[in-house]
Amino acid sequence: MGVLNVTADSFSDGGRYLDHDAALAHGRALYAEGADLIDVGGESTRPGAQRVDAEAELARVVPVIAALTADGIPTSIDTMRASVARAALGAGVSMINDVSGGLADADMTALAAEYDVPICLMHWRAHSGSMQRFAEYDDVVGDVIDELTQRVAEAEAAGVRRDRVILDPGLGFAKNAGHNWSLLQATDRFVALGFPVLIGASRKSFLGRLLADGDEPRPADGREDATTAISALAAAAGVWAVRTHAVRASRDAVEVAAAWTRGTP
Repeated sequence: MGVLNVTADSFSDGGRYLDHDAALAHGRALYAEGADLIDVGGESTRPGAQRVDAEAELARVVPVIAALTADGIPTSIDTMRASVARAALGAGVSMINDVSGGLADADMTALAAEYDVPICLMHWRAHSGSMQRFAEYDDVVGDVIDELTQRVAEAEAAGVRRDRVILDPGLGFAKNAGHNWSLLQATDRFVALGFPVLIGASRKSFLGRLLADGDEPRPADGREDATTAISALAAAAGVWAVRTHAVRASRDAVEVAAAWTRGTP
């Protein structure tokens, strides 16, 4: 899954693809590098990010999705708003990627059921401005599994078919670095739940802290090798997809992991 941030303030590439033509060119480039799905988002969810209004989010993402769809490029919509997801579905999007797991907008899961499209439910506790205040767990892996299981139950109650659900443990969302590593170590437990699993670790701050030079975290553009390593390990563990800013290296890592796991190219 290639990340296409049509935003002004995303942590890695905020503002770079806010212009429509730049976003479209980048989406096409990600697909050419081997992305199976382009995840288009118009609202940053980095720690501390402030929300944009629905009208601005719509104006950012819908034209890009429509143009990529016209090119035959599969897309998902990264949004917490059902109104944005509905417009994106009308523009040809194939999947809803809701980082709130259906909590931010009560209409989201019903919308997914109405259109019978896949929906990724991520583990989430609060919006970006306050989420790190909720990074407390008795057992982070068990607690995240329990809360995701509840999100699945709520989605099914809204009419979403079980085979349309994808799960994401939500690295970095109300999590500290230790929580993130514990969740990654337990990837097999998430896969064992029986749902496709999405891992989104690309360039995140816990990688910067791992690779810090003294007290100075590695900048976002210096975390790509670490991202690639996680892509390989996650693929070998059986995840459905990895979400990355730079596709080619992670695509290669996934191919190597698949050959390694099968013992044949």
